[in-house]
Amino acid sequence: FDRGYLSPYFINKPETGSIELESPFILLADKKISNIREMLPVLEAVAKAGKPLLIIAEDVEGEALATLVVNTMRGIVKVAAVKAPGFGDRRKAMLQDIATLTGGTVISEEIGLELEKTTLEDLGQAKRVVINKDTTIIIDGVGDETA
Repeated sequence: FDRGYLSPYFINKPETGSIELESPFILLADKKISNIREMLPVLEAVAKAGKPLLIIAEDVEGEALATLVVNTMRGIVKVAAVKAPGFGDRRKAMLQDIATLTGGTVISEEIGLELEKTTLEDLGQAKRVVINKDTTIIIDGVGDETA
């Protein structure tokens, strides 16, 4: 989809100016994330699992984005964040499509799901994700192929 990384500090392939995540968990959030505290439980679970995390959200900003960048640079947990594609209802539909593709759940307060209570089971997964300045490519999502 046509959204790139939110910070160049997530780049792990400087020769191509891109981010490549192998077997990442994928967090889908229909909200702006600015408070890192609400993400700590899921970040700790992902770090324990030893896998990278792709965050697709309405936006990731301020303290939350800064903390994710620092954790990535220190090698504590490998993270990349991108803005969700589309706007309004179209964004909701596109997040739902990505959830289906990756076997994840869209974390949305509208349906009573909170970021603080997100578990690894709520996250999508893919074989690989490639992100550059303008695009995000999800390769081989583990969702239900019949959906």
